[in-house]
Amino acid sequence: MSRCLASSQALQKSVLSPKKSLTAVTPLWAARSQSQTRHSSHSPLGNPPATQRKKVTINTLRALHQKDEPITMITAHDFPSAHVADHAGMDMILVGDSLAMVALGMQDTSEVVLEEMILHCRSVSRATNAAFTIGDLPMGSYEIAPEQALESAIRVVKEGRVQGVKLEGGVEFAPTIEKIVRAGIPVLGHVGLTPQRQHSIGGFRVQGKTTTGAVKVLEDALAVQAAGCFAVVLEAVPAEVAALVTKKLKIPTIGIGAGNGCSGQVLVQVDMSGNFPPGRFLPKFVKQYGNVWAESMKAIEAYKSEVKTRRYPASAHTYPMPPEELTEFEKMIEARQV
Repeated sequence: MSRCLASSQALQKSVLSPKKSLTAVTPLWAARSQSQTRHSSHSPLGNPPATQRKKVTINTLRALHQKDEPITMITAHDFPSAHVADHAGMDMILVGDSLAMVALGMQDTSEVVLEEMILHCRSVSRATNAAFTIGDLPMGSYEIAPEQALESAIRVVKEGRVQGVKLEGGVEFAPTIEKIVRAGIPVLGHVGLTPQRQHSIGGFRVQGKTTTGAVKVLEDALAVQAAGCFAVVLEAVPAEVAALVTKKLKIPTIGIGAGNGCSGQVLVQVDMSGNFPPGRFLPKFVKQYGNVWAESMKAIEAYKSEVKTRRYPASAHTYPMPPEELTEFEKMIEARQV
């Protein structure tokens, strides 16, 4: 007790004395904090990208389209997946309702609700500095009436902090799209295979394989363009049909399973990065560019092994204590045991 009091008095005297330098009175822990930033185990994910980009806007996307430069889009469902997508330089990031399966373990996209989509949009938006972000309107949030759709779109943009929304459907949803666009919210259309309506179209089937089907895809695309969509997703459409539809439109087309004649491409990040266990079904159009699952499995198995054999944590992963403090602590413990 007397040692602590003496140290405290000495420190106060040093601080109050104008002749003492800052170095002389700064405790070791304070000096260290001035030279480095310390974080808990839940620290931020890291520094911003080495190459800073300007924010992608509607005008940026239109300029890319005019230059015939393909537009890149990928899905993200949380902060880490959006963080890496933005760092990789994606033009657009879609918070797609596919997160129902790849993030929430649901059977299909019809299960996810608006509140869940908003939560994931908010997480993605926190990580996205440059890419143009779009939030999917889930099934049940826009079909009843244009007014319902506008209310949902406003919530996704206002609460989810994204720049626009996507909804599925063609001619029949043109009035709905017009309502949202008039409110100043960018809308990304989605025609061809519309997963939310899988039960009414016979499952996940390619659309536009017949002349009648191809005409339907074109009519839907023209309708959403006329309604004000800034771009439209063409999903699971024959490449030749998608290329012809793209030529007929003034707005960009974003293909997914629609060939390289579209104005841009989108893939589900979990699919293309290989972040899934072996044996999982992948659609024909998916190209797997990595194997995140295997790398994660290897890392986690190595961690498990080192914990079981007490190789982790090593001394490099622990915090030191001054020997004299440790000695005093040990004496204190021994005294209490007596």
